[in-house]
Amino acid sequence: MSLRVKVKERLGKRFDDEIRFFRGMMQGPKTVGSIVPTSSITAKRMASVVDIHSGLPVLELGPGTGAITKAILGRGVRPENLVAIEYSTDFHKHLQRTYPGVHFINGDAFDIQATLGNFSRLTFDSVVSGIPLLNFPMAKRISLLESLLDRLPAGRPMVQISYGAISPIAANPDRYHIQHFDFVMRNIPPAQLWIYKRG
Repeated sequence: MSLRVKVKERLGKRFDDEIRFFRGMMQGPKTVGSIVPTSSITAKRMASVVDIHSGLPVLELGPGTGAITKAILGRGVRPENLVAIEYSTDFHKHLQRTYPGVHFINGDAFDIQATLGNFSRLTFDSVVSGIPLLNFPMAKRISLLESLLDRLPAGRPMVQISYGAISPIAANPDRYHIQHFDFVMRNIPPAQLWIYKRG
């Protein structure tokens, strides 16, 4: 296959992803946090928190068009060791076609126990979240974080992307620790990455 054909296919796929993302934003603006998909640089930075040697599965929230999913798999996580919850049915179908073997669940992460179903008793290595938390009330954000941290070993992280200047989840030092992980300029809009963990 020539370089020109490869470039054309790559640009075509990227355009398809952006059209799908824009359509998802129009259909459900509360479920999409940005005007364009997460950049590959941001996705790789988020995936870097995963410990591929832990032997535990990884939980991804809000994979959207799959940029972060691709980065998690690229880090070395086997598809069968990745569980991903996507609210949009359109995105969910696209993800299933694009990343075979990954356990994609079409459901609501805020109802995590019911949505995980057969995976609800698993302990995960880490959580990588692209959910647009700023679109939801603070009480729901805190409740989600607490339920996620209950599923991680002490000291293991949940990483969250956000576009605000401060953590999208209010501080509660008695319950969890917050760390500003990174500020990624090469994302549209520039992205703030936050880590939450216990112990």
